[in-house]
Amino acid sequence: MSSTAYIGLGTNLGDRETNLRRAIDLISELAGTRITRHSSVYESEPHGRARNWFINSVIEIHTELDPLELLKALQKIETAMGRKKPAKGEGGGKKASDRSVSRIIDLDILLYGNQTIDERRLKVPHPELANRKFVLLPLSELAPAYVHPVRGVTISELTVACKDDKKVHLFRPGR
Repeated sequence: MSSTAYIGLGTNLGDRETNLRRAIDLISELAGTRITRHSSVYESEPHGRARNWFINSVIEIHTELDPLELLKALQKIETAMGRKKPAKGEGGGKKASDRSVSRIIDLDILLYGNQTIDERRLKVPHPELANRKFVLLPLSELAPAYVHPVRGVTISELTVACKDDKKVHLFRPGR
């Protein structure tokens, strides 16, 4: 049975546009997965320890993979693209600010159908979803009326209520 999922993509190292395109190409090659829609690309001021601005996007997929299989596949893509596990204290900690480090690619399952998952390896909806404009803005392009399965409000409502004060704007190549 196919499920709809939303994947957040982000990069702030190297050729950011190429990184996003390559990640999307690799996701489209996953068996049993089809990309159905793609948001605009946004540029966002970094959170935490990262210094370079990120570009971010969200894709909607239909997938036959269960959430943990999808997570494993996305992690393989991250590794294949050169993402390294952060050193202790550099991004492996529990606090969100500790995880906010520079990276060649970051792929997160934001939503998976209407499921809620609270396992050590995977939490869906993504725990920081409601707190990050760089995720909410592209997600609201694709699924403004989607009701967050835990908070019970739409993505549009979460976007309006978001208190994230970091700068986020549409990405303009060559800018």
